[in-house]
Amino acid sequence: MRSFTHINARTLEEACLLLEKYKGKAVVNAGGTDLLGVLKDEILPDYPKVVINIKNIPGLDSIIEAERGLTIGSLTKLSDIAGSLLIKTRYPALAEAAYSVATPQIRNAATIGGNLCQDVRCWYYRYPSHMGEAIHCARKGSGPCLAVRGDNRYHAVMGGKRCFAVCPSDTAVALAALDGYVHVSGPEGDRTIAVADFFGPLANALGPNEIVKAVEVPALAGATHQRYIKFALRVPVDFAIVSVAAVLSVENRICTDARIALGAVAAGPVRARSAEEMLKGKEITKENAAEAAEAAMSSARPLSMNSYKIEISKVLIKRALLGGG
Repeated sequence: MRSFTHINARTLEEACLLLEKYKGKAVVNAGGTDLLGVLKDEILPDYPKVVINIKNIPGLDSIIEAERGLTIGSLTKLSDIAGSLLIKTRYPALAEAAYSVATPQIRNAATIGGNLCQDVRCWYYRYPSHMGEAIHCARKGSGPCLAVRGDNRYHAVMGGKRCFAVCPSDTAVALAALDGYVHVSGPEGDRTIAVADFFGPLANALGPNEIVKAVEVPALAGATHQRYIKFALRVPVDFAIVSVAAVLSVENRICTDARIALGAVAAGPVRARSAEEMLKGKEITKENAAEAAEAAMSSARPLSMNSYKIEISKVLIKRALLGGG
């Protein structure tokens, strides 16, 4: 790891101003579970000169439910989210997503803000510079997406544009199904971004001097069924190959509202809008769940090695809707 200047920010405003001061040469560190690996492997085109520590800023690790909904500070540990009785009772899909992340040691350090902002796991993008000649790709600022003609077994099957790396965040998928928002702070003030719109093909929606302040989930009106399911080769360790979050409202066995989000199939969580509309007004039967799964994946366009993701997605959608594991 190269040398860098380490600064402890006392407030979120100070951290944002420091990012502005160092003009792209600084990065923010919270839990550090992703950033430290990035720095050690030197995968970034420009190595940062400054690391701004925000983990000691007070007031950013709270879990609060009010009339308008649930607000979680960006520095809240994933282990606290997974273990929160409030979240497990009222927002179980989010608790399941947080619990699915890595190992207890990682969850005790990782924050929800960091989980949303972590960089993609594409092996071309993450190729360590110390392994030899540097690899350039669209996400690093020049060149094509090397996965298109290369080993793309874990890459996007939906909406690939310029970069086919997938969003690695588990909590993003649950938050998208819960219609969640990301509250962002910057030198110009605060703004709010829907979780489903927070991820782009080459980067997230944060401006160069912005930091995630909190996430918000609107109050739920009669959501009676929630699930988050993830498929990975080594569940306690690996990132999702496919994940699904489902939030359903059911009255007298009839679905009155459905929200389904797919993870690890695109640059960000994908809402299966056609499947959601198909389920409204119907009973959640095996036949209807299978029909919804087909609709959800109808727009998938796999690369040469990842068509299997479509079938896994269909299975997980049906399990999430029917309450299976």
